[in-house]
Amino acid sequence: MVDRHEQLVDVLAQHDGWLTAADLGARLGVTDRSIRGYVAALNSGSDAPVIESGPSGYRLDRGEWARRLRDDRGARAETPTERATAVLRALLDAPPESEGVDLYELAERLHVSDSTLETDLARARSRAGAAGLTIVRTRERVQLEGPETARRRLIGALFRDEATRGMREVDRIESWFAAGDLTAFKTALIARLVADGYEINDYGLSTVLLHLAIAVDRSQTQSALPARGGETEEGVFAAIIDELVADHFDVKLPPGDLDYLGFLLGTRVAVAPLDAGPPPIDDEQLAEVRAIVEKAAREYLIDLDGDGDFLLRLAMHIRQLVRRAQEGSFSRNPLTRSIKSGYPMIYELAVYIARELQISTGIDVPEDEIAFLAMHLGARLEERRQTEQAVTATIVAPAYHRLHLELLHRVESAVGHDLRIEQLDTRSDVDWDALPGDLIISVIDPPTPSDRIIVVHPFLGEADVKVIQAAISRTRRGRRRARLAERLGGYFDERLFFRELYAPDAEAMIRILGEKMIEAGIVDDTYVTGAIERERLSSTAFTDGLAMPHAMAMTAERTAIALVLNTTSMQWGGSRVEVVAFIAFSESGRASFQEVFDQLVEVFSDRENVRTLVARATDVPTLVAELTRLIDT
Repeated sequence: MVDRHEQLVDVLAQHDGWLTAADLGARLGVTDRSIRGYVAALNSGSDAPVIESGPSGYRLDRGEWARRLRDDRGARAETPTERATAVLRALLDAPPESEGVDLYELAERLHVSDSTLETDLARARSRAGAAGLTIVRTRERVQLEGPETARRRLIGALFRDEATRGMREVDRIESWFAAGDLTAFKTALIARLVADGYEINDYGLSTVLLHLAIAVDRSQTQSALPARGGETEEGVFAAIIDELVADHFDVKLPPGDLDYLGFLLGTRVAVAPLDAGPPPIDDEQLAEVRAIVEKAAREYLIDLDGDGDFLLRLAMHIRQLVRRAQEGSFSRNPLTRSIKSGYPMIYELAVYIARELQISTGIDVPEDEIAFLAMHLGARLEERRQTEQAVTATIVAPAYHRLHLELLHRVESAVGHDLRIEQLDTRSDVDWDALPGDLIISVIDPPTPSDRIIVVHPFLGEADVKVIQAAISRTRRGRRRARLAERLGGYFDERLFFRELYAPDAEAMIRILGEKMIEAGIVDDTYVTGAIERERLSSTAFTDGLAMPHAMAMTAERTAIALVLNTTSMQWGGSRVEVVAFIAFSESGRASFQEVFDQLVEVFSDRENVRTLVARATDVPTLVAELTRLIDT
């Protein structure tokens, strides 16, 4: 399978529904015709297609893909990448007491010529070097040299690189390693941790299971990690794993492996409840986190003040993040893409905090770890946002026994998270114009119909609830439309609107657009440099289709956007984009732009919207009109 085929499967696996050939072509940077060719190649030679075709486009049959992967395990490696992986796995599987692998025997096993294997060996040498290992050759034999920690790092990298997204994570691990029933082990581990009073971060479990499978697999060749030495905080977790591994796999892992697995479990999965005793956070650590959070709140003009639990949980998470960074062993987050595209401003806040951590501790924080920070922040901010954006209403219901109170209770139970009741009016002579709130929910007909007034039955039914929900959505759209009409036009400038402007990479595009903004008197060289530094922290391609580069400092003369619309996508980090919006933030304009930022990302998460804008927006007026229409849809 060639790389483009793997990329196609990977894109389909990340999407639950159908994708058109145009969508897929834009994401891979190829034509619709090429996509049809890739699909035909992937479906050839099998009775059941791995990619389904229909009027809505293509989608992955995950069951068939998983079956094919299991059947293909150990089959002939065909591409250079697959052969390099096969070479590395052969070297990793060689017993420690052996002299490595015979190259001629390996060429025969892979069904390639000696010269082809020499080329594959060069690729394998590069991969091994990245993990801290060296491939040493003595005549016809080759072997790996380096510590066991580096070997396991390489095994994990090879596993992660393989395109097997159509399977559950546990199934993927079991298909790679002969470790036994990991599902039963996972169930028993969670039950044990919960029984001992721990809270569980399920997103970190896959990392623990992967390294457990590696440890069990490597134990067959007596390859062990070095003991960490001394007592560690995670000693209790090492003991739990020791017991469960003996029960489920009939294996006795060496102390070094147990220490490392205990460390992974304690820094990724098991979270001590706040009421279980003094947390492992001292006053100085808590003060450092509070200072970072307060600085981020000032920069982003948001209220992050919260109860002690929020700050304490974040501080505990950051403490474990720093420990993982010091070990060079980060957590993977399967929600990173959805957090970036669904909550871009919260993700930006997490990027800011990650940068402050890097400055204060000297650690690097990768995207998956940034997404975990965003999950902590998002839980807090979403709670506040729901309260602040609630639509207000008055209920009009004449008092009759307790029917008016029952109606109030039913409304609050049905839509209380979206609607705040300002008043319950039981008067018979209602002054409708004087009633407070965005909406009026009434059991009696008003003298004059109004979009603001919703007439419901005294015994609120499902149909009434749907009408109220529709009115709430309509009210919010009206607010948003009014704000957008006022704001959007001020962000764009004909001098900063470009079509068919391309660059070799993200940083080159940032420099081009930055120079245009400098010429317009909006930013200076420092802002452009800051935008490049921000890009290096985490890609600003928040969706496949849209990149929004920007600096983190609010030093622009005014908030403005330099926009590029291209019919052909360009590479941007790990994505491909047709729209580039270089944003200049000013101190006074950032608060008003935050909502627009989120809405732009939401609009461009739909490929059809991207194509529509690229096709129809020919100047700033048509651009603003199309954006307003798409955001309001």
